[in-house]
Amino acid sequence: MKLGSKIHLYSSVLFAFLLIAANTTVYLVFSGTMVDREIGKLAAETEIAAAALRNTAEPAAIRELMRAYVPLEGMLRLVSGDGRGGEYLVTSAGETELSREGAVFFPERREDKLVIGSRNYGFVSLPVIAADGSIVNVQATASMEELMELLGLLRLVLLSVSAAVLVPVVISSGVLGRVLMRPIADMTRTMRRIIGSGEFARLNRKGKSRDELAGMGETFNEMIGLLEESFVRQEQFVSNASHELKTPLTIIESYASLLKRRGADRPELLEESVEAIHSEAVRLKGMTEQLLLLATARRAWQAETEKVDLLPFARQAAATFGKVYEREVTVELRGAGPEQQEKAGRLGDAVVEREEGMPTQTDPDMLKQLLLILLDNARKYSDGPIELRLGSEGERFYMAVRDNGIGIPENELPHVFERFYRVDKARSRDGESTGGAGLGLSLAKELAKALGAELTLASVQGEGTTATIWLPAT
Repeated sequence: MKLGSKIHLYSSVLFAFLLIAANTTVYLVFSGTMVDREIGKLAAETEIAAAALRNTAEPAAIRELMRAYVPLEGMLRLVSGDGRGGEYLVTSAGETELSREGAVFFPERREDKLVIGSRNYGFVSLPVIAADGSIVNVQATASMEELMELLGLLRLVLLSVSAAVLVPVVISSGVLGRVLMRPIADMTRTMRRIIGSGEFARLNRKGKSRDELAGMGETFNEMIGLLEESFVRQEQFVSNASHELKTPLTIIESYASLLKRRGADRPELLEESVEAIHSEAVRLKGMTEQLLLLATARRAWQAETEKVDLLPFARQAAATFGKVYEREVTVELRGAGPEQQEKAGRLGDAVVEREEGMPTQTDPDMLKQLLLILLDNARKYSDGPIELRLGSEGERFYMAVRDNGIGIPENELPHVFERFYRVDKARSRDGESTGGAGLGLSLAKELAKALGAELTLASVQGEGTTATIWLPAT
């Protein structure tokens, strides 16, 4: 069964059940109240008759009083303790059949509704002390057929109203089901169109409704937008990756072919070819590792944080990097942060403060990988010493890696964290041979997010570039 049909069926059945329950409750409460009211009136009349009969001993006077107090459609009788009551019994003209009912003595007051034959009666029995000192019952029976006819009319009215209300309810529940299902149906058609055509499409949202269904449609459009953006980025990633991987593979293949053709005849080619193949293989390995890291979902990077003092950490990382690449890396503790220095128009004139601990909670391995990426970028794009500056600004510590290269044009700064984006290769010291694939800063950005840190980039053309890692102080 379709969801719209379920909504139609369930809402109709539920409303019908509630309507029947409400009408039944109304009928039961009303009928019970009216029956109690009629019996109460009969009891009041019986008490008046009992008060008059209590002080009368003459049979003729008793009969006269009973004729005066007999209900209009009923019977009045006196029943003694031994159950005899036939000699004191009076009925109205239309209820002579009641005289055939046997007399029963009740020692306590009794009020009840009786069914005699097919007719409904109210019955009241009052025990009283007669004039001769004996205990007798004054019993009154009155017809309730008029009330039963009124209740029958009420049942007919309630049934008619229920039927009249159920018809528009069933129709409106069907309309409601279609209204509720319209956005879902539009969404289903849109998804089928996407599956059939292979092109992304969005829902055509009309009106200004702010209900949950409208929110679901907006969320669907946002999801399609994200999927489309992700798909486009994936296509670009595959295209760029294949292009970047093709270059080192082509170089390796070319030198291998050269060795195969002329290596035996020209030994001088051996050293050149082996060096080129080794260099490109190392570059290809690094690029592959970066691609694999970027392809891993960030939520899979489990940062195992611990307390780290940034100053000795930075000195150790700088010493290791300097030995491997034979480059000088200076570590300095600075005052003002690089952003304040840049606003002042200088990137190197901060005042050195006293050295003190710089504790923070972070993952040392991931932070080291992030720092080495920034140091490696500085190595590729500068010749002189690399400066690693540490300091604090507000409630944060920073580690700033600065190179003395030609800098990055201001219009290209917003793009340097994109995958495979590279500024003009002339910025590299040795062109293509040492320039990266445009993955380092993108990977660094992802690592910073995983650590809960912030990575910023500042550059002044002609002076150099400063990449800064911001970490919370503990």
